[in-house]
Amino acid sequence: MTSNTQIPTLSGDSNIPAYVARPEGTPRGAILIHQEVFGINKGIRKKTDDWAARGYLAVAPDAFWRQQPGVDLDADVPEQFEQAIAFMMAHDFDQGIRDMEAVIHWIRRDQGVAKVGFVGFCMGGRVAYGAAARTDVDASVGYYGVMIDQMLGEKHAIANPLMLHIPTADGFVPPEAQQVMHEGLDDHAKVTLHDYDGLDHGFAAEFGVRRDVGGAELADQRTADFFAEHIG
Repeated sequence: MTSNTQIPTLSGDSNIPAYVARPEGTPRGAILIHQEVFGINKGIRKKTDDWAARGYLAVAPDAFWRQQPGVDLDADVPEQFEQAIAFMMAHDFDQGIRDMEAVIHWIRRDQGVAKVGFVGFCMGGRVAYGAAARTDVDASVGYYGVMIDQMLGEKHAIANPLMLHIPTADGFVPPEAQQVMHEGLDDHAKVTLHDYDGLDHGFAAEFGVRRDVGGAELADQRTADFFAEHIG
């Protein structure tokens, strides 16, 4: 069952729109799915539905709601791609992480699901790292997260498991940034990094030309196993 839901912010004075998919029966846990720069589009909705089909309460908050609610863009349309980048450039990531914290609280408090996993893509991969450092989310996964190399000063605060999927040919995360990530995180007891040789940013998209089927299936299986171990 799917629904469009309003989730209170931490301050309680506004609501975060979210696409929610519910499993049959009691959830085995919850997964918060953070969008790419393209909004809650059909790819993110499919990922959310798939997590619900695996038995999780699946919640995909609208990260751009403070700018423009309901963004739904296609990565394969150049004009929409540029529009998506503009939304990301104007996004307040610190506020965005606080909004995700509010969603985590809502899942536990209002939905009665204690264990929460976080999975994010692109800008959401960056937020997954931020959530691992700044919230008490139980486990986090970031796919091709941008600018993580500039957030390593927060790594000491990562107390719960974090997995990062890194395509080595990522046009938005150059090799020198990837090297910094490995140097800073390879020895972190709570962090696991997986490299995907020759793959580019967006390789795990559900639809469109960016998708690499083999890479996506490998990363998604690793993510499913990771959450099965740490969330339930």
